[in-house]
Amino acid sequence: MQLVIAEKPSVARNIAKVLHATNVKDGYLEGKEYLVSWCIGHLIELASADQYRDDWKAWRYETLPMIPENWKYQIKESTKGQFRILKELLHRADVTEIICATDAGREGELIFRLVYNQAECKLPFKRLWISSMEEKAILEGFQQMKDGHEYDDLYYSAVARSEADWLVGINATRLFTVLYHHRLIVGRVQTPTLAMLVEREKNIENFQKEKYYLVHLLMDGLDAVSSRIKEKSTAVQMMEDMKDETAQILSVKKEKKKVQPPKLYDLTTLQRETNRLFGFTAQQTLDYTQSLYEKKLVTYPRTDSQYLTDDMEENAFLVIDAVNRVFPEISMKGSEPEIKRLLNSKKVSDHHAIIPTVEIVNTDLKALPGGEKEILMLIASKLLCASEQEYIYESIKTEISCHGELFTASGKNVLQYGWKEVEERFFKSYGKNAEKPEEEESDFPDIKIGQVFECVVVKFSEHFTAPPKHYTEDTLLSAMEHAGSSDTIEDAERKGLGTPATRAAIIEKLIEKGFIERKKKQILPTADGRNLIRILPEMIKSPKLTAEWENDLTLISRGQKNVEEFLFEIEKMVTKLVSDNGQPAEEYQKLFSDGRKEIGKCPRCGNKVYVGKRNYYCSGSDCSFTLWKNNRFFESQGKTLDEATVRKLLSEKQVHFKDLVSEKTKRKYEATIKMEVSETGNPKFQLIFPERKKGKKNEE
Repeated sequence: MQLVIAEKPSVARNIAKVLHATNVKDGYLEGKEYLVSWCIGHLIELASADQYRDDWKAWRYETLPMIPENWKYQIKESTKGQFRILKELLHRADVTEIICATDAGREGELIFRLVYNQAECKLPFKRLWISSMEEKAILEGFQQMKDGHEYDDLYYSAVARSEADWLVGINATRLFTVLYHHRLIVGRVQTPTLAMLVEREKNIENFQKEKYYLVHLLMDGLDAVSSRIKEKSTAVQMMEDMKDETAQILSVKKEKKKVQPPKLYDLTTLQRETNRLFGFTAQQTLDYTQSLYEKKLVTYPRTDSQYLTDDMEENAFLVIDAVNRVFPEISMKGSEPEIKRLLNSKKVSDHHAIIPTVEIVNTDLKALPGGEKEILMLIASKLLCASEQEYIYESIKTEISCHGELFTASGKNVLQYGWKEVEERFFKSYGKNAEKPEEEESDFPDIKIGQVFECVVVKFSEHFTAPPKHYTEDTLLSAMEHAGSSDTIEDAERKGLGTPATRAAIIEKLIEKGFIERKKKQILPTADGRNLIRILPEMIKSPKLTAEWENDLTLISRGQKNVEEFLFEIEKMVTKLVSDNGQPAEEYQKLFSDGRKEIGKCPRCGNKVYVGKRNYYCSGSDCSFTLWKNNRFFESQGKTLDEATVRKLLSEKQVHFKDLVSEKTKRKYEATIKMEVSETGNPKFQLIFPERKKGKKNEE
């Protein structure tokens, strides 16, 4: 019996169906030859700092840097049940071989190996490396499996990444939290992302706009403009001088230009485009596309490749035929798709580009949720665009003279619409709610050198120089993708900040922690976000650190660099970070205290408790006491942790209610909620009911 371990239940079900393992058990599926189970993402994680040493439980500068001598791992509390099932399967008497079917990449390798190691399994294992959930792709993958140890170096690079992130994240977060007495979160990826947002806002605020004017000549469909004019009086005088004057064409330059079809989608370009067109967040796009993948309607979404592998030519023809049948409104009937342009195995890393699957012909697309339907249509149209002819146009630039002044006009005439026709059909048929990108007007009038225009119409317009634009999720994802690229080796496995799969989560985490916020489509840093960037050294804020890491991790994955050597350099960096920041900068000491609302004293350490955006937190640097506003215990009793309730809990450690509501029966009742705080600062609650009234005789 072979045990197949996938990364997610949905993937496991798809693989099990192909392997005819259809007997549903608790946490796995069983067939005659295969058992198929799953991990639910990371089941095993690096242990928290307080599990290493007792003195690491307190947040104090004296305990830094925290560098474990031997790394410890722990089973995630939320998925202990699934790990127990996997461990039992890994040691089942009839299981002779393991197949690693987690996602094809560094993190997928780590997820499987940590489970395999934690369960102390010694059985041989093979590696399944696939990018599609179609039956054909799964069967081919099983025929091409390799010995699992051929991916050892990939696993070592994943371990190095996770341990290095722990070292930097834990030490930097504790260091600056202790120094500035405020709960701060510092990370190798999220901090440079925040720094880019802060820098952009600083540039916008410091921008000095300047007014300027343009004079226009309007002549038989031509709008020719002057160069920028600083003074309004000059523009008005020029306009007056040209009334009833003639204008002459001095030059006409025509140039034939070709715009190649767009590349296929990787996750980041898909997220950017859906944000720009439909206003979806990066996380929404990932969730919608993941659901489509699990329904076998698109290929694997967490990819950074925009090409298909060389062996996918036949499959690409079949998919394009399926798209043409399912979406006739965007089909270019009679057009021969150029598949070769889509293929380049050298530019495919873990997974190929995102495309639809042939399963779309067997699916009722009308039953899909709105967001999924829009994304599927977008992916389908991109495939047709990418395999179509070039967009060809004639660019025209002309110079015009009037009253001794020089004016210019430019435009174009389309010679072949090619892939642009598919794009136009998409917006006409499916993109009614989308924001269509602005296009330069075509149909430039036919003009010749020496041509004269009598009595031209003259006007002027007022303009201002524009500041840089605020980041949107579209432009922020692009900035994250390219950050530090100049410092990254060409064939590094990852480039930029984060990965296509993690960038959405990074943005959401910065929002959750209160460092950035969404305002319509804009992503803006908050006051805490700006202040955090002010206090941090450049080495933590710069994307250069990630670029250097990726260079080293790529070498480790190839067996060309030692893991211990890489981690030793990280330890040196963390040690220097701590020693260089022994005291808070004097000018920044009060950055995080202004405007905070005190609500009481901490029941654990006696320091002030402040009101946060989502919680009530202790200001003590070595105390982790926190009360979350959306406390599950209080919600189950029909109550919220409002400020009045928290004040009572902090002062008396209990609060009495006469109108609690049972979550099950919906009945009202009276009780006291008592709070106890553990040594680690975790609050626990219990209900204490009033004693029942006794008879009068007993009362007396």
